Order: sequence, then C-alpha cells, then structure tokens
Amino acid sequence: MEFDHAGVATDEFDALVDLYGAVFDAPLVHEEEFEGLRVGFLDLGNGYFEVLEPLDDEGTIAGYLDRQGPGLHHVALRTGDVAAALDIARREGLALVDEEPRRGAWGHDVAFLHPDSTGGVLVEFVEH
Repeated sequence: MEFDHAGVATDEFDALVDLYGAVFDAPLVHEEEFEGLRVGFLDLGNGYFEVLEPLDDEGTIAGYLDRQGPGLHHVALRTGDVAAALDIARREGLALVDEEPRRGAWGHDVAFLHPDSTGGVLVEFVEH
C-alpha cells in the first residue's frame, strides 16, 4: 500500500483550500459535492490533502466537527483491491467501519477501519 491522502475536516473550505494552495503549492485538482459534503483534493505531488466541509448540520463530518473541531479526520492508503485489504484487516482482528467496499469521493471504492483498533487513527483504504 501507499499513502493516498489525508482527510481534513473544516467548516471553512475556501479559506483552507486557499491556505494549503499558497503554503504547500498544492493546486485544487478535484472538487465535488458528495453525500452532504463539499470535498476537494489538493495535489501534493505524492498524495493529496482532501478537504471535507459539511453542507448541513448532519452527517459524519458535521458530527466530527462538533466533537473534535477542525483538523485531521483520516489517513487514506491506496490499494489495488479494497475487498482483499478488508479481508486482511478482518483476519487480523481489526474493527471495521465498512464490512464491504463502497463508493467514495471521486468515484473510488473505499472502506474504513475503526480507530479503536488502529491506534486512534481512522484509516481509509482507497482503490482508484
């Protein structure tokens, strides 16, 4: 597996995209509205920052912002086969958020591992 992106929760999408673009020379290469979120990917050359802003007061990212405030939400690892990666995680006894791959941003297949079994880090598997 390889690093794919770090997901950052915010309630100030435009300001954060502008900041990361200027400071890290990371152009916005993809933006979409997806499952109640405004999502943008900024290209770092060897991975992305994924900026996540809720479009309403409900949903996973809105709840995260209420509990934790803005900041790092998850780390994503690229794999050629999300289902196989889930099988390995399951076999190793990790708690899964997703039992099966599902459609994520950019149309990629994704699945998450629960942070209770990964040292407090929400880990996403992503298959391009």
